[in-house]
Amino acid sequence: MDNPFDLTGRKALVTGGATGIGEGIALGLAAAGADVALTYRSHQPEDTLARIEGMGRTGAAVKADFTGMDQDGAEKVVRFAADALGGLDILVNNAGIIHREDSIDMALEDWQRVLSVNLDSVWLLSQAAGKRMVAQGSGRIIIVSSVLGAQGGLRVPAYVSSKHAVIGLTKALCNEWAPHGVNVNSIAPGYTATDNTQALRDDPDRSKALLDRIPAGRFADPSEIAGAAVFLASNAATYCHGSVVTVDGGWLAR
Repeated sequence: MDNPFDLTGRKALVTGGATGIGEGIALGLAAAGADVALTYRSHQPEDTLARIEGMGRTGAAVKADFTGMDQDGAEKVVRFAADALGGLDILVNNAGIIHREDSIDMALEDWQRVLSVNLDSVWLLSQAAGKRMVAQGSGRIIIVSSVLGAQGGLRVPAYVSSKHAVIGLTKALCNEWAPHGVNVNSIAPGYTATDNTQALRDDPDRSKALLDRIPAGRFADPSEIAGAAVFLASNAATYCHGSVVTVDGGWLAR
């Protein structure tokens, strides 16, 4: 019997794939057999690419800033991945930013910057990849949301709004593209040891409050989010459309 989780021959694009959750997903997809292209902004991709290629996969990277991205910019990123890998079967929309500030003090430009990266670019890249995938009759689009796509959080109104919104986008695209063989699903990670949570982990009181609520008693390692991405990208998830897979150590169950 064939391994339903085998991604050999698949071509994947992971945004923000040089660090954090994106790197964990990129390496997880490569370990499952996929060739992987990634985008990066400030974290250099050489180490991640070396690890991908060390598994015998093809790796490629393109620098991209998703703030203020337009349709042409999104198409260029998708075209780069397809050209570098010889096709595109999987898109993981992972790149995101967070801004922590009391809501009454947040400037409009900070709100718009977060929404631009976390929502607008996700829509534009999904649209650009979706055109190819609908035309070829197959594809997987995975959107990384958050447990804060189901909660209100503290002092992160733009981030929370964007993560709620991409879950809605997941469901909307699923309804249109599932009949064309394109699976659109979301992952909702919990608190993970990345740059986005560094300030929380460095604050002893806030860190303790978070850990006391997580049944698993610890923050996730980025590699622990990868399994959900491999599953959703694989033949094991052929009937998953519009799903939100939560990987949170039990946070939402508490």
